[in-house]
Amino acid sequence: MPDSQVTALETGTPQILARVERRVAVITLNRPEARNALTWEMKDALVALLERVAADDGVGCVLLTGEGSAFCAGGDTKRMKSEGAPPSPEERIARLRGEHRMPWLLHTMPKPTMVALPGAAAGAGLGLALAADLRIAAASAFVTTSYARLGLSGDYGASWFLTKLIGPARARALFYTADRVSAAEGERIGLVDRVEPDETLEAEAFDWAARIAAGPPIALRFMKDNLNRALTEDLASCLDVEAERMVRGATSEDYLEAVAAFAEKRTPIFKGR
Repeated sequence: MPDSQVTALETGTPQILARVERRVAVITLNRPEARNALTWEMKDALVALLERVAADDGVGCVLLTGEGSAFCAGGDTKRMKSEGAPPSPEERIARLRGEHRMPWLLHTMPKPTMVALPGAAAGAGLGLALAADLRIAAASAFVTTSYARLGLSGDYGASWFLTKLIGPARARALFYTADRVSAAEGERIGLVDRVEPDETLEAEAFDWAARIAAGPPIALRFMKDNLNRALTEDLASCLDVEAERMVRGATSEDYLEAVAAFAEKRTPIFKGR
């Protein structure tokens, strides 16, 4: 399939749209009338879709965004109650642990992941944004933990990701107060990687994702795991893994292609071999 071809992906629900273009899997939360708040239907579909694109060799990068003027306002509590919430606390805990596969996949899948924020990311929506490798935001976007306003403690790994990204003191302040953080402030403190004008966010996010998706799949997979290991393991362990993977990478066809492309002053074409 040519990289320029656009292929629609079946999601099982109109509440989530997806396509693959230039090796980027673009996934769009599609409930703009509800600020893309998550329903049971969306959650189940998103878990299944992330599992599929994680295993798809035709996908080099995943870009998650929201339709309209928001990224995701968190869980749609009223809608989920009407759809039938699990009756007992134990069943609700099991259900939420299943939902947590979404941030887990964004963080651990063997390819880069990115979130584009056209507007607000709150609660579970913020958790999804934090779980991705990269975040690009519209100038008018903002984020908030929001949990304190609801009398809740937080989910979707938000406490872990926020602490790793901006440090424990700032993370505690944002959890305890549920204050809004603008896109500009988010970039200043390291919560957001890039800020773009609202009108160019979609194009800039896709171009960034496509540039990453065109990179060497084997090296990108090793890079992501190396960087994730750096969050939890000591230097000696990380150095050992880096040595092993550098040598493995140097035996790949992609490495030989990169060397040849450099000598020939052309752009390399990586095949993940």
